[in-house]
This record gives sequence, C-alpha cells and structure tokens, in this order.
Amino acid sequence: MKNFHNILYVSHATGDETAGLLQALAIARNNSAAIKVLVVCPEMPEGFEEFNQACTGALETRVRECVAVVREQLNLTEEQLNVDVEVDCGSRPAERVIKRVLSESCDLVIKNVEGHTHDIGFKAMDMELLRKCPCPVWLCRPISRSHSEIDVAVAVDPECAEESARDLAVQLLCWARELADTCSGELHVISCWDYDVDTYLRHNFPISASDEELDRATEAASAKHRAKLDALIQASGIGGKLDIHHEIASPDRFIPMLIDEKKYNILVMGTVGRTGIPGFIMGNTAENILQKVSCSLLALKPGDFISPIKS
Repeated sequence: MKNFHNILYVSHATGDETAGLLQALAIARNNSAAIKVLVVCPEMPEGFEEFNQACTGALETRVRECVAVVREQLNLTEEQLNVDVEVDCGSRPAERVIKRVLSESCDLVIKNVEGHTHDIGFKAMDMELLRKCPCPVWLCRPISRSHSEIDVAVAVDPECAEESARDLAVQLLCWARELADTCSGELHVISCWDYDVDTYLRHNFPISASDEELDRATEAASAKHRAKLDALIQASGIGGKLDIHHEIASPDRFIPMLIDEKKYNILVMGTVGRTGIPGFIMGNTAENILQKVSCSLLALKPGDFISPIKS
C-alpha cells in the first residue's frame, strides 16, 4: 500500500466507533500520517438553534473519549499520534466529506459502514463516497479475528481494455498484497468471467456444434482468460502466498458468495465503470457486488478519475 500522509476518518458519533478507529489510528501510526476525525451531523431544525453548540460539543466529547480508548489499546500517547477532531453540521454529508478530501488533500477516507454493521451491502452515504470520492475509501465492519488471522481478498478483472484500467488492476494487487502481509499473509485473488455458453449457445441457438466442441471452446477461452490473469499478477510483481480463484461465473454472484463461504474479512476492489472521463460512473457489476458483500471494503479508483464534486 502507498505511504499515506493525510487520513480522514468520518464519524457520525452515534454508535460504537471502536472498530473503524482502531484501523484508522493503526494505519496513521504505521504511516506516520496526520489524521483528522470529521464528525458529520445534520443541522438543528428551525427553532432548536440554541441547542446546536451543546449538541456539537457532546458529539466531539464522545468521539474524543472513543479516540482515547483506542489510543490506549494501541499503546499510543497523544505525543506519538495527535488526532484532530472537528464537527461539521449540514446537509449532504458525503458531498461535504468529498469537499474536505479535495480542499485538504486527504489521501485516504476511513469510516464505519452506515447502518447496522452486520447488514449486507452499503447504504446511501457509503455508496456516494464509493462513486465520487477521489481518494481510496475504506469502509469498516467489525472483525473478531486476531490480526494475524484476518483474510484479505482482492477482485481483479484481467480484461483491461484501457491503460488506466490495467494500471488500477495492478495497483489493486499491490495494495492487497501489502495489506495481506500485515494480516494472515495469504492473499486470495478472485477473478471470474461470465461466459454463459449454456444460455447463449447450447439452449438458444440452432447450431450444429456438438457439446464436445462447445466444451473445447469454453476451455480455450478459460485458458486465455487465466493467462491474462497470470500476466497481470506477474506485472504487479507481487510474491508471497497466493490463493487464486479463477472461475467461469457471474462476478456479482460469485464474488459475494465466495466471500461468505470463505469468511474473508477484507475485500480490495476497484469501483470501475468508465475511465478517463470526468464524473466517473460506477459500473453495474461493481454496484451489484457491493450491494451483496458483508465484509470490510477497501475501494480504489483509476488514476484518471475526476470527482464530479468540486471543492
């Protein structure tokens, strides 16, 4: 993973922030990075303005108390890691976060998942950050395993038509490898491709090819796709222990299913729709995967991504 310099942790200060803050402060410590906790909350409704200062003060106090607990767990003093806390009230919280990222040159956003941590998928604010935030976004769910038992998976597509998409795939592998090295040491690489022979050839079209011929064509296509995956892994230069899952399957079904089956804790994934244009659009496949996963997520975007939100 890259060397982070300026981390923004996003909080609602309405629930237990321990899981996310543990990961955020540990990353800040390991990278000697500055870290700010930004508490986002709605504005007081009309007629309740006099309570605004008391409310924001209470939110800040609650977060600072949680930071103190996490700092103690990590055996960190305030001198070793200073954590700035700021409360920001207003509408459109994701947009306000992204504007902070742009104006303060943040290179990583970390937050707990919205809603109940055991829910599947991600809710509105998290999805907006995944779609529009220019820097990597780490969405945390609690992990009960010890650090050395945490399993990291990365989803990559070797069918990279554009250079920026290939660069992102290599970056995903590199980041996931470094993250896995700090956890269990094994990286689980997931790559699948939707080659639905049964639907498109065997059942729907009156062709004269035999099942054996179609099987051979499928095997050849699989071998070609696997060769591209192997070339991508080689280009990334990663080593270490790899567990590769290469399957003929629909990615938005197979990836969430495999994560649940294998109990992977963190998924590293690119939110790729169209690259090289302002106002990046997340693809349907990525959206569908994100709505089905139940683990923590580290999401990256292509280097040529331009956020539609302006600072």
